[in-house]
Amino acid sequence: MADPELVHVVFPLEVDEEGWPPVGSERLWAQRIGDVIYRVDNTPWFVRNLAAGDVVRAVPLDDGSWPTFVEKIQWSGNYTIRVIPFRGGPLEGSLQAVQDLFTPHGADGEGVDQYGIVALNVPPTADVAAVHALLFQGQAEGWWDIEEGCVDDAWLSLPI
Repeated sequence: MADPELVHVVFPLEVDEEGWPPVGSERLWAQRIGDVIYRVDNTPWFVRNLAAGDVVRAVPLDDGSWPTFVEKIQWSGNYTIRVIPFRGGPLEGSLQAVQDLFTPHGADGEGVDQYGIVALNVPPTADVAAVHALLFQGQAEGWWDIEEGCVDDAWLSLPI
């Protein structure tokens, strides 16, 4: 059962011509820290420019449903990277194997079998350079594809 202080916040998404992301919205757990202010409690699988720990403003709709995202107020400093392991690759599509590779470097993640994706949370306390190097090495060697969901210039300036 979810923490009673956590609520779902709805993040509307735009689906592109190719059908990505495969959903029109994503619900993320968040802790209410003000009237319409929330701290995101988990790593998004599809929302771009958002990471665990970010502070957002969300307002309830007139129908009384879950609060809906309006804007990001503060970045947590965490990075969100999505990893899609190839079923024909060395990890055979294993989401757990992906997570196991990054945990020693201080990153954590959660996989969703339905979409074959791992959402990695890379906090500032992680070995960011090692995580970055492993991500791009695995991509170059055909282990997975990646999407940089929430990164900054420091991340983008790391060598590939």
